Amino acid sequence: MSTPATRTRDTTRHPSWRRRRLDPDHSLGLRLTLAATAAFLVLVPFALLALLVLGAWAPLHRLDATITDALHGHAVDHPAWVLLMRVWSEVFAPMPLRAVVLLVVIWLLRRRARRLALWAATTMVVGGLLGPLLKLLVGRDRPELLDPVARAAGYSFPSGHALNATLAAGVLLLVFLPYVRRWASRVALWVAALLITVVTGLSRVVLGVHFTSDVLGGWLLGVAVVAATTAAFTSWRAHTGLRPVRPVRDGVAPEVERRPDAT
Repeated sequence: MSTPATRTRDTTRHPSWRRRRLDPDHSLGLRLTLAATAAFLVLVPFALLALLVLGAWAPLHRLDATITDALHGHAVDHPAWVLLMRVWSEVFAPMPLRAVVLLVVIWLLRRRARRLALWAATTMVVGGLLGPLLKLLVGRDRPELLDPVARAAGYSFPSGHALNATLAAGVLLLVFLPYVRRWASRVALWVAALLITVVTGLSRVVLGVHFTSDVLGGWLLGVAVVAATTAAFTSWRAHTGLRPVRPVRDGVAPEVERRPDAT
């Protein structure tokens, strides 16, 4: 028969699943749990927003319509503003952003950073597949305006431009953070990533081809995908014995900047 002392020793030798996941000494389990939790918490508001869109929740519909009408009225009276938003929307469209990330993936492969290249490619592919799939599942029509300043085909939720801008900005930010050492440069890199993400999404609302909730959904889904793939990559790092990193500060693979064959 086991005694309390024996049970204590057994618990110490074979900690429970919960203890292993939350014990700082078991860094892989702790980091994976925290990262997975963070990704899940980002997915929750996206799922709630999608349900509200599917259910045609009246307050959300009124808010979307009010913002769309206000921005459309301003756009009709300011053609130069429309031209600027059109140019921005074309430059930072999904295909050009994917092409930029593809060039970065090729560059990483030439530096023998294969796993980092795989992470970047996987992030873009997973997000790129989820976007159209969710558009079909939700089946939301785009805004209908009497005097449209732009047109777009397909369903509306989530915004593909907002989603892919978030994915590309996140990938480029986390890849290149290790290459900027000064604090001011890191802030500038973060500002550039946020600017691309935010303005690209807002341009779609200004042009009247998306509702505000479509863009918000694209942003949330993009952040969730980047968080999930980053969680997987950082967990692999811990499992292989590489030093822990804080992706938002160090990037996902800071050693690649110093040793091209590190990952």
